[in-house]
Amino acid sequence: WRETMPPVRDDLPDFREAFNLFDDRGDDKIPKHLFGEVVRALGLNPTEGQIKSTTQNLKTDRISFEEFLPLYDSLAKKKDNSMNEGELIEGLKVFDKEQNGHISSAELRHLLTNLGERLTDEEVEQLLIGLEDKNGLIHYEEWVRKLLRY
Repeated sequence: WRETMPPVRDDLPDFREAFNLFDDRGDDKIPKHLFGEVVRALGLNPTEGQIKSTTQNLKTDRISFEEFLPLYDSLAKKKDNSMNEGELIEGLKVFDKEQNGHISSAELRHLLTNLGERLTDEEVEQLLIGLEDKNGLIHYEEWVRKLLRY
């Protein structure tokens, strides 16, 4: 005799509560474009690309709770492709023209607002607040360590 019920999820009430917060019509569905916000509210931190690839094959503009769970699970299983401290520092060394541990804040601002998952000017301001020296430079190793500690 085999069990036909799916495994019990301890997180179901939390998921349901978060899901319901984004149900703007009371039809037990969320708009597809809010999927990323819901999974982030539940603790995942996917890129926009991961969200798009997870939801791109959905035929409707709204997602039911039953459809949401496997989509969430597939996203949660994806390898966390965030960089670690060493990789971030190595990547920034390319812009350290004098190899002294500093890059210009203007260059870092440009990178953050124009490459990859672009940040707004306001988001960049928040990240760089108080880190620029009198020469307009940022000690990037210190910045990365501070950023990853948040």
